[in-house]
Parts: sequence; C-alpha cells; structure tokens
Amino acid sequence: MSQAPEVNRAAVVTPVRVIIALCLIAPFVAMLWVGSYAKTDPAFLGIPFFYWYQMAWVVISTVLTMIAYQLWQRDQRARKSEGGAGS
Repeated sequence: MSQAPEVNRAAVVTPVRVIIALCLIAPFVAMLWVGSYAKTDPAFLGIPFFYWYQMAWVVISTVLTMIAYQLWQRDQRARKSEGGAGS
C-alpha cells in the first residue's frame, strides 16, 4: 500500500506575509493609541481633529484591507503554482 507524500503545512513567514500583517495591524494600533489623537486641533472644515482622524482611518483601513487581500490572493496563487509544478 503506497502512502501519499508528506506535505509540510507549517506556517511560512515571507516578506509578503509580513506586509499583509502590517496592513491589518496598522488600523488597530492607530485607533488604540488614543493619546495621539485626543485633541481638537487641527480642525478640518470645522470638524475637530478627534473626529476627522477616526473617520479618515475608516477609509485608510478599507484601503489597507483591500491591499492585504490582494497580496494574500497573489501569495496563494503563487503557492499553488509552486506546489503544482513539483508534482
């Protein structure tokens, strides 16, 4: 009875995956560091800094999540083609 080849499923840290992690962690760090934005100046269109900074991070978080997703998809395609070429 032949056995299937052993597949190494261990986590691999690559530069792309580090960038993905940074893209996903950055919004949390920015929002949890309240001391950095707990102020009223500079106001933007009459909106205190505290509020527009948080709203800006909604957009920034969306963009960073989209970038992380695209990088993840590319990484997964590369891994599949790398694994498929060897068999």
